[in-house]
Amino acid sequence: MLRYLEEHKVIMVYIPLAVYWLVLLGATSFPVDYIPAVGIGDKFEHLFAYMGLTVLLNLTLIFQNKYLLLKRKNTLFTLIISGLYGVLDEIHQYFIPGRSCEFFDWGADLLGILLGIILITYLIKQYNYLPQED
Repeated sequence: MLRYLEEHKVIMVYIPLAVYWLVLLGATSFPVDYIPAVGIGDKFEHLFAYMGLTVLLNLTLIFQNKYLLLKRKNTLFTLIISGLYGVLDEIHQYFIPGRSCEFFDWGADLLGILLGIILITYLIKQYNYLPQED
C-alpha cells in the first residue's frame, strides 16, 4: 500500500495535501454562521481535521526526496509544522466573527496530530516499508 502511494505520490498524496490544506484554511476563515454543523462536536472536528492533515503531511515528507533532513526526521518535522499551523490557525480564528481562539481547540489539534503520526508509524511497521532515497 505505501509503495503504491509512493509510486503515485503526486496524485495520491501531494495534490490531496494541497487541496486539503486549502479547504481547511478556507473552512476556518468563514464566520461560524456560514459553516454547516457536522454534529460531532467542535473538539472532534479539530482532532479529525488535524489527523487528516498530519497523515498527508507525514506521507509527503516521507515520499519527497529533495530535502533529506525532512525525509529522515519526518515525524519531528510533521509534528512541528502541523503544531505551528494549529497555533497560527487558532490565532487566525480570533479575528473571524463568531469564532474564537481556544487553547483546548489547539489541544484537540495536537491529539489529532499525534494520532496521525501514530497511524503512519504503525503502517510503516506493518508493511515493512523503507522509504527510498534518491
